Amino acid sequence: MTAGKFRFGVVAAARQGAAQWRETARRAEDLGYSTLLSPDSLDAPTPTAALAVAATATSELRVGSFVLASPLRTPRAAAWEAHSLSVLTDRRFELGIGTGIPAMREAAAELGLPYGTGKERLAQVADTISHVRRLDGEEHTPVMVAAGGPRARRLAGERADIVTLADGVLTSRADFAEHAAEVRAAAGEREVELAMNIFVVGDQVPPQVRSFIAVDADTLRAHESLTIVPADPSALADELERRREEYGISYVSVNGAFIEAFAPAVARLRGH
Repeated sequence: MTAGKFRFGVVAAARQGAAQWRETARRAEDLGYSTLLSPDSLDAPTPTAALAVAATATSELRVGSFVLASPLRTPRAAAWEAHSLSVLTDRRFELGIGTGIPAMREAAAELGLPYGTGKERLAQVADTISHVRRLDGEEHTPVMVAAGGPRARRLAGERADIVTLADGVLTSRADFAEHAAEVRAAAGEREVELAMNIFVVGDQVPPQVRSFIAVDADTLRAHESLTIVPADPSALADELERRREEYGISYVSVNGAFIEAFAPAVARLRGH
């Protein structure tokens, strides 16, 4: 499996109104991003509703969930949402799904759903993919799996179109390379797009990002974290090309706080 051409996504703030979603979508498309992505949180509109609004403001921009947490919906319900948005956006939707972060335990309880074991939550991911494929028929909704453990990486390699390596922010580069290799081994001859998410561009960690990753920029750099990149456009582009060469990463998303700062790399590398 060889790395493909670069494409880029931006993860928008979940707590936006309709006008903000449309504005963000238009800006992302103007800057050359491939996809507008929405997190999954009970404190914000459900990703499929927000992305449906965003898609009306653009003509080519793809939209995607980043990512639906499997404990928050039954597999059939998640597939129903995904297939519906795929149809309503003329097949511009990409379903991102994963087992969810620990905070989703409380969210699942609020919805009256079981959080389940890791094995059970991963089985829900697999079942959701099966339901989506059945609903799609001859069409094909691209599925991204956020894979943070060995079983998830194996499932993602075997079933997903896109695999985002959901390692911890301080994961070593050697471990990351090993995890990417696990996905490729599981994929075999299948073409799978490898992806990763960037939290910080430059030297400043915005408060909303800091509250999520719980470390500062100095700590990220000290660990050579792959979740931070330099702000200088040339250095940024060189680093992304290095990552594609070393790990096979060709699809890169960035936190929405850095949509403008990351744009020069998008303009330079997209489609190459």
